Amino acid sequence: MKKTFAINLQFPKDYSNISDFRSVLSKSHNVLAFTGAGISAESHVPTFRRSGESWRNFHTQDLATPDAFHSNPGLVWEFYHYCREVVRSRCPNAGHLALTHAEKQYTECGRSFFIITQNVDGLHAKAGCVNVLELHGNLYKTQCLECNDIRVNFDKPICAALLGRGSPIIENIPCKPIPLSQLPRCQNRINNNICGGLLRPHVVWFGENLEPHILSKAGEIVQKADVCLVVGASSAVYPVASFTRSLANRGIPVAEINVEVTPATHLLQLVFYKYFFSLTIIMVLNFMLSNVRIFTRISQKLSRM
Repeated sequence: MKKTFAINLQFPKDYSNISDFRSVLSKSHNVLAFTGAGISAESHVPTFRRSGESWRNFHTQDLATPDAFHSNPGLVWEFYHYCREVVRSRCPNAGHLALTHAEKQYTECGRSFFIITQNVDGLHAKAGCVNVLELHGNLYKTQCLECNDIRVNFDKPICAALLGRGSPIIENIPCKPIPLSQLPRCQNRINNNICGGLLRPHVVWFGENLEPHILSKAGEIVQKADVCLVVGASSAVYPVASFTRSLANRGIPVAEINVEVTPATHLLQLVFYKYFFSLTIIMVLNFMLSNVRIFTRISQKLSRM
C-alpha cells in the first residue's frame, strides 16, 4: 500500500500564506526559478564556494581563481577531480524532482517553466530538467585555453594522471606533482589537427565575470517571467539581486524559499509583493508544486468564461 503524508505548514503571521502563492502560480504563464546551493544541500553536495570551506590545507576559494590555475594547474585539477567525484555520487533530491515535475506540467499546458541556477553540480539536468541556464558553469564541462572549445566531459578520471588523486586527506597526497603535459588536453580538431591546448574546468572562478551571452540569456528569461521562485539562493547576492530588483520594478511576485532569512528578505518585502517560506526547501516545493497541473487547467477554463 502506498503511504501518504499530510503536510501541516505553519508560517509566522507576518509571512505570506503558501496557498496565496499557489493561486499566483496557477495563473502564471512564464515561471522562473532561481536556485542556489540550498537546493542541493539535501543531496549532501558540499558548498565548495562557501567562505571557510577547505580542501587539504587550502581554502577552496583560494583554489577557484585564475591565478591559482596559472601558478599550479595540477593542484587545481586535483581539487576539481575531487569535486567531480563527490558530485558524481550524489543524486537529485525531491526538491529537484518537484521542479522537474512542474516544468513538465507547465510545458504540457503550453506554458513556460525555466530554471536559472548558480549551482555547478548538474543535478537539475540529472533530475530531468530541460530548461536550465547554468550561470556559473558546470563541473562536467571543460574549456580550452587555446581554442576556447567548450564541451561536456564525464570521463572518470578526466585524464589518466588524475587516477587516484584528489584526496582531501593530507596523508594520502602523492609526493610528485602532475606534469603539465599530463593534464587534461583539448581534443578539438582544427584544420584536421588536434588542438591539444590545456583544459580548465568550465566554471566561473572568483575574480571572473559571468559570460556575456549567459547574462544576456538570463536577462531575456527574467524579462518574460510573470512569477519568480528564489530557491536556496540569497536574493542579496549578484546577479540574483539585480534580477529580483528588475522583477520588483515590474511588480512581479517573488517567493523566496530558504531555511533561514537572508539579508535581503525583509528589505525586499518592503519594496514589492514578496513571499518568504522558511521551512525545508523540499517540503515547500513539494506542497507548492504538487497540484500545478490541476491549477493551470482550472485557470485555463476560467479564462474562457
